[in-house]
Amino acid sequence: MARPASNDESDLLIVGGGMVGLALALAADGAGLKVAVVDREAPKTLAAATFDGRASAIALASMKILDGIGLWPRVADTAQPILEIRVSDNDSPLFLHYDHRAAGDDPLGYMVENRDTIAALHQLVAESAIDWRAPANAVRVTRGAAGVEAELDDGALLRARVVAAADGKRSQLRAAAGIPVIQRPYRQSAIVCTVAHARPHRGVAHERFLAAGPFAILPLSDDGATHRSSLVWTERADLAPALMALDEPEFLSELARRFGDFLGDLKVVGPRWSYPLSLSHATRLTVPRLALVGDAGHAIHPIAGQGFNLGLRDVAALAEVLADARRLGLDIGAPDVLARYERWRRLDSLSMTVATDGLNRLFSNDIAPLRLARDLGLAAVHRMAPLKTLFMRHAMGVLGDQPRLARGEPI
Repeated sequence: MARPASNDESDLLIVGGGMVGLALALAADGAGLKVAVVDREAPKTLAAATFDGRASAIALASMKILDGIGLWPRVADTAQPILEIRVSDNDSPLFLHYDHRAAGDDPLGYMVENRDTIAALHQLVAESAIDWRAPANAVRVTRGAAGVEAELDDGALLRARVVAAADGKRSQLRAAAGIPVIQRPYRQSAIVCTVAHARPHRGVAHERFLAAGPFAILPLSDDGATHRSSLVWTERADLAPALMALDEPEFLSELARRFGDFLGDLKVVGPRWSYPLSLSHATRLTVPRLALVGDAGHAIHPIAGQGFNLGLRDVAALAEVLADARRLGLDIGAPDVLARYERWRRLDSLSMTVATDGLNRLFSNDIAPLRLARDLGLAAVHRMAPLKTLFMRHAMGVLGDQPRLARGEPI
């Protein structure tokens, strides 16, 4: 990791070195800000193949953000384009189908395994001037009128103009700042694994709504001659531990019963993971000298695969706001500077939280009248080409007031 000597003064201090935190560090560093990152996990732990088995859907705008911070060229070879999305409700014959060609030449998005993204982030940060402190814990963060001071567990004292909380949905910085949070457990868990299958997926993502929740089959790049998909299986929280405890043949039998046989014979490759699902939405994204990014500000249901994309839009907006203020000679942690970030990100984060929560509530049940209504709704949208195109462009992240990085422009 990069740790320049005598670099205890920075413009931006980031607490949390996950994918969003390090992406923010690279974006701000690329815009000329001095950046320090503190993370409690050792880089080798985060980079271990057994740490995070998820894959993230990367929207077109997010791909441009990752390209702008230098990361996309390092993962592009293993990124799988999403060419089509098929949405269905259990075994209903009605469905909704998206084809990227209806919105232009670009894919609807890409699937990238988190381990590849993490490895690329670590390489880029290690090659940069970013002061990366990991493993380290910020035991005390004091926000004052002129700046921020963080005391680390090794006795180091870091100072900055502003601090960004990228420490997840249980953010300690958010709690210490007294920012109220709307929280709701979903009583669901996500079971995640990689599945090998006999037939190619042809870049098609499948979102099936079962009674317990969405069952997503997401295309991954082939591993040699092996066709692969990432599985995100939402199940009742009280049943997930029993499913995780099944031996390999029993687990595969339960999986295949939900998966179907359209991709041929299946095999689970690598470990299985399980994550509890919950909603967490901060009522504010900023207080004096502090900005929330990623899950610290909004942890949403994975039903639409938009969590990381939402965090990357936070990254691009905050980096741009801070860089613009610095170029004007302003205090980058001043209330009016952070207020611009708050205004910019508030509607997007709130609307995505409400949308994913509503979709999960609508589809995670087996009530007959609701099933009929939503099936007819899927079929109706499927037949409305202009509306489908609008939804596709929204999922690609190309609508609205986009930060410069999301438009493919430098900060």
